[in-house]
Amino acid sequence: MRPCFLGVYHMTYDFAPLFRTAIGFDRMARLAGAAQETVSQSYPPYNIERIGDDSYRLTMAVAGFAPDDLELTVRENSLVITGRVKAEAETGEVLFRGIAGRAFERRFVLADHIVVDGADLQNGLLHVGLKRVVPEALKPRRIQIGSAAQATPVIANDSKDASQAA
Repeated sequence: MRPCFLGVYHMTYDFAPLFRTAIGFDRMARLAGAAQETVSQSYPPYNIERIGDDSYRLTMAVAGFAPDDLELTVRENSLVITGRVKAEAETGEVLFRGIAGRAFERRFVLADHIVVDGADLQNGLLHVGLKRVVPEALKPRRIQIGSAAQATPVIANDSKDASQAA
């Protein structure tokens, strides 16, 4: 454990044993490390819900923002939600400001094959639909097993096929 800037101790994880037997998980280790290092933002508050096997909903409280004040951008497995406040003409003296109407930018890391399905703003809540869409090439498929009684099987990109064709 090591102290962070607040003097609170937190755990660090060594992913080296994982890398001995797993391939391609270095991105996950970087994400876990980045999650430990970042200071948690609290504005605007949000919920993430699973609404089906491959469906999710992100709900963000954005009271005071119109649809034109919000921007959603997806870039390289990252969803960025930005809120910009337009300057309003003051109608009177504000004695207490408890409604946070400040600009924000929230970033969410999306897993592979997660796409934004749509967004809707209702009653001060921004609902973003997310769906896992796995390409056909990556879905499991059954492979037929041939027997020795059948003719010599043809295997794609086999070096024997190339030498026989020549």
